[in-house]
Amino acid sequence: MNTLLQTKHLTKWVDGGSGRIFLLRDVNLSVEQGEFVSIMGPSGSGKTTLLNVLGMLDTFNEGEYDFMGQPVQTLKERQRSDLHKYNIGFIFQAYHLIDELTVTENIETPLRYRSMKQSERQAAVADTLDRFNIVGKKDLFPPQLSGGQQQLVGIARALIVKPKLLLADEPTGNLNSKQGEEIMELFKKLNKEDGVTIIQVTHSEKNAAYGNRIIHLLDGMIQKTNN
Repeated sequence: MNTLLQTKHLTKWVDGGSGRIFLLRDVNLSVEQGEFVSIMGPSGSGKTTLLNVLGMLDTFNEGEYDFMGQPVQTLKERQRSDLHKYNIGFIFQAYHLIDELTVTENIETPLRYRSMKQSERQAAVADTLDRFNIVGKKDLFPPQLSGGQQQLVGIARALIVKPKLLLADEPTGNLNSKQGEEIMELFKKLNKEDGVTIIQVTHSEKNAAYGNRIIHLLDGMIQKTNN
């Protein structure tokens, strides 16, 4: 197996009135290509912060972060942005779809940042709509969809770029149990059949068990890892 990402002594803080408030502290983490990792911990333990740092949506203060052999802390903003854009898909609890765009347009959004011909974009969107069985919803707007359907569109949008890494922040948090189970089974399939590396943050023991490894965070530090 190849190492997809690795952090060494990763630390992030914000300045508070009485000194530094540590959001992440001395996080050493290694994730291999094709792994499915679950991150658990109470609210405020640093789960989302860690996910945002790994996804390059946020920076860190100390330590090292290596992604696909690239030392993230030494990259210029443009290089970081490209690394993220071409290799990482992000799925949010609150879906983050654009209400004014149709399902088709939402899914196509990440491809607009690439130098792709319109015909190639349209073909990729058509394939993705078909794969997720949402062809019948393609002209609808997000407010016209159920929570499960919106999350499906969010996943389709994240996967259209064929990312090496899929980051999911409480992906079933706003869904009922049946919808949540369908999303988790989809993740399992993506991981097993497509080899997509997945890191999910979850409060649910049941969802965490889908991963081949569970990392427990507390006060920004890794407490233990269960395989």
